[in-house]
Amino acid sequence: MIELSQQESFLLKIIGAVLVLAVLAYRLTAPKAGARPEKLSTTEPRAVRWILTGLALAFIGLFLVLPLAAVFTEALRKGWDAYVAGLQEPDAWSAIRLTVITALIAVPLNLVFGVAAAWCIAKFNFRGKAFLITLIDLPFSISPVVAGLMYVLVFGAQGWLGPWLAEHDIKIIFAVPGIVLATVFVTFPFIARELIPLMQAQGSDEEQAAIVLGASGWQTFWKVTVPNIKWGLLYGVILCNARAMGEFGAVSVVSGHIRGQTNTIPLHVEILYNEYQSVAAFAAASLLALLALVTLIIKSVAEWRAEQQAKAAADLPPERPTQAPQVS
Repeated sequence: MIELSQQESFLLKIIGAVLVLAVLAYRLTAPKAGARPEKLSTTEPRAVRWILTGLALAFIGLFLVLPLAAVFTEALRKGWDAYVAGLQEPDAWSAIRLTVITALIAVPLNLVFGVAAAWCIAKFNFRGKAFLITLIDLPFSISPVVAGLMYVLVFGAQGWLGPWLAEHDIKIIFAVPGIVLATVFVTFPFIARELIPLMQAQGSDEEQAAIVLGASGWQTFWKVTVPNIKWGLLYGVILCNARAMGEFGAVSVVSGHIRGQTNTIPLHVEILYNEYQSVAAFAAASLLALLALVTLIIKSVAEWRAEQQAKAAADLPPERPTQAPQVS
């Protein structure tokens, strides 16, 4: 008998799960017996489609499912008690509390900015519109580490505003304000970028009709615009919150890694892993993994609800024009 290690056995289980998914995908997509053959949207041979599907499932299994399963496996390797003990440490609670506080500040700020920016870009034409769109996309093109370094150069002790901040006893770098600023910078495109194409596709006909009928600006916004963008807005908030809680690069530069004070969950995981406290490190990492799973579930539900709402609106019968009264 050939004895397999725990890692090899786990890898074989993952490969088996991928094969099972491939068989299920084939059974779901294969034509039923007696059914009229439908016109295929692709002309590739079945073998090519099988190979591409298998490669895609293998990629998902090896690079997404396997690391996710490894996080929970390592976190629970020494039992549930060790897992709970790793999360009950004062430093862990401090990291969790700081991560939640940062997200509670950054997400509402990005919500206000994202809605306002999307409203301006999608509903109005003005000089500098292209430049504003470029600024919104800026955090996508800049490394988070560079973004954190920019804040250090501006607010650090040797930065442009550092001496003035030191004279007034205001601390931004290596403190909570710097972490919040860095998180806001790397996350503010998410909501705006989710709403801009949605608002542009919807146009401004409904808003103009509401204004013609006598609605004020706030009434038009809350009763016409917000109901039309609510699912896209929810999706953007979910992505923004997930990125805010999982940000590492920019926060690592501006935090100073002060244990129990300026460490968020990702920084806490790094410190524990470097100190060879693997169970505690993976226990903290499992919180971020659970956040990712919850985000994926909420995203899927939001997309499903949006599709159902659009389908229900499309199935509604057209309104019949009212008959004009006959004049005798």
